[in-house]
Amino acid sequence: MKNLLLAGLLVATGPALGQAPTQAPTQAPVQAPAARRDVGNLTVENVPELPADLLARVAQYQNVRGATVADWDGAGLLVSTRFGEVPQLCAVAAPGAERKQLTNGKEPLTAAAVCPDRRQHGFLYSADAGGNENFQLYFQDLGTGQARLLTDGRSRNQFQGWNRAGTQLAYLSNQRNGADLDLFVVDFPAKAAAGPATATLELKGGGWRVAAWAGDGRQMILANYKSVNESELYRFDLGTRQLQRLHPTAAPVAYGDIEFSADGRGLFLISDEGSEFQSLRYLDLASGRLTPLAPGLSWDITNLERSRDGRRLVFASNEGGYSKLYVLDTQTRQFRPVPGVPAGVIGGLRLHDDGRRLALSLSSARGSADAYVLDLTIGALTRWTTSETGGLDPATFVEPTLVRYPTFDQVGGKPRLIPAFVYRPRPAKVGGGAGSRVPVVISIHGGPEGQSLPNFSAFNNMLVNELGVALLVPNVRGSTGYGKTYVQLDNGPKREDAVRDIGALLDWIATQPDLDPTRVAVVGGSYGGYMSLATMTNYNARLRCGVDLFGISNFVTFLKNTSAYRADLRRAEYGDERDPAMLAAFETISPIRKIKNITRPMLVYQGQNDPRVPRSESEQMVAGLRQQGTPVWYILAKDEGHSLAKKANRDFTYGAMMLFFRDNLEQAAVK
Repeated sequence: MKNLLLAGLLVATGPALGQAPTQAPTQAPVQAPAARRDVGNLTVENVPELPADLLARVAQYQNVRGATVADWDGAGLLVSTRFGEVPQLCAVAAPGAERKQLTNGKEPLTAAAVCPDRRQHGFLYSADAGGNENFQLYFQDLGTGQARLLTDGRSRNQFQGWNRAGTQLAYLSNQRNGADLDLFVVDFPAKAAAGPATATLELKGGGWRVAAWAGDGRQMILANYKSVNESELYRFDLGTRQLQRLHPTAAPVAYGDIEFSADGRGLFLISDEGSEFQSLRYLDLASGRLTPLAPGLSWDITNLERSRDGRRLVFASNEGGYSKLYVLDTQTRQFRPVPGVPAGVIGGLRLHDDGRRLALSLSSARGSADAYVLDLTIGALTRWTTSETGGLDPATFVEPTLVRYPTFDQVGGKPRLIPAFVYRPRPAKVGGGAGSRVPVVISIHGGPEGQSLPNFSAFNNMLVNELGVALLVPNVRGSTGYGKTYVQLDNGPKREDAVRDIGALLDWIATQPDLDPTRVAVVGGSYGGYMSLATMTNYNARLRCGVDLFGISNFVTFLKNTSAYRADLRRAEYGDERDPAMLAAFETISPIRKIKNITRPMLVYQGQNDPRVPRSESEQMVAGLRQQGTPVWYILAKDEGHSLAKKANRDFTYGAMMLFFRDNLEQAAVK
């Protein structure tokens, strides 16, 4: 790829990024009524026409595709790859074989699993409508290509797995009252005279999942998620339908993946019991004894996959954001790292029934996800897919540097350090000669129980390579991956301590000889959208602009209007607005209450059908900004939910973001 700045980004006012200053940016006057127009399925307000060459360049970056492992299908793989607007399921028969498209829906698929009963010759998948997250389950016949609906077509249904024989499937549904997730275990294929499915077990709350299903099909382990730091385990007997609390503990425990042992007498599980990190253990169901299996790994274990014969466990650790793969012999309890796996982020672990071949997805900052198969016996890693890069040169994709910067508080008498990935532009992209300081975009992840990882992002590369900005991606307090104490540092009334971590990042930027502290923007989605808004309300004078993607603007209205099955789960993290003390705290920290502090331009994006952060959160912010005269661009997607999933919507929105950053970051400050 040629190192050229987007021509479309040079047509508006002012010099290119890195060039000499002309004048300091000035505050815009009170805005006229919003100029509104439709662009495909988007309604946009105050967004200027985007140059055709800018849109073409954005589309090229967005044409970079990936492939993630869904499941084994005999000797071949099912993978998810975008064809058209959204990812579709494809069959790959062998390494390097073509991806044969199997689905052609209008919505992204959120789960896929081949039926273990090969006579059924098909796979299950789930999809919603327009991002509303009322997922429906479908079974597609690989012979006819036809899919049939398995659920009620209205409620939220979450696939929880097949039994080993493929004669039953499990899912959770809120069809009873919209708030509680009940367990359904149904025969497959369903008997014609059976009628509508009835719940196998009624449950209370929206945090349930089937954590494990025994090989004999007679028992399950159900996990009830209360918060990122607390889950409860239950043993469910499918014959008697008795639910029994399993392994109660005095202190809250968080659980990850769980697998039954081959004999059904114990569980291999990931938990943080008595530890800062998610560790691998074995739980004997009769005695309740918990045995560590991978001592010495002081990082979170993130994935767990058991071979069909039960002799082998494969798991990954998250070491500072990078994945490391391990194999454990369940007989000897010895484990070893797997050599030869490139540095990156591993996902989609799927062991073949032979217990030897492991399918996995692997991505890195310099390469989108692709499907690989690892032969665990001989240690050979084979690449099965090589995804397209839209004509871009992969050598130009940017590898980040991991830094740790000091923040406002201390640990053990020393400043607490916040990890952040820094993506710097190549020297050829920096204008103004040697030693020039480049603008900065701070990107904050959602969750808040999440972690920014060094995996591939076409948008990140576009920002760095085309605009010549430095991209800073911090994992502020409250992020996962750094221990359970770190996760809890932003809970409840401590929410704005995470915002202060961004203030400390602004201080750090000022100490870097290549970064311009006078030209900084902030962007985030979901909880990251709240963080973007909160950063703008607290550090407006130190920022040029901000981008909020479906973020929380008022915790009180958010908790009132989010979907019923989510409300209590979010209260566990953010606090309960029904508590007068917490209500008072929300009135203080909610960005809408400090909106007058925002005088710099904002861009806001929202999905119309968002069940998590409702449309009202964005629109009350946009209305308030517009009323006080703060420049604001607004994009509403009619066919999206809590995402930006459709390619056409992404192409335009990312193009608008590129133009927005260029317009607000291009001018250097007057010295």
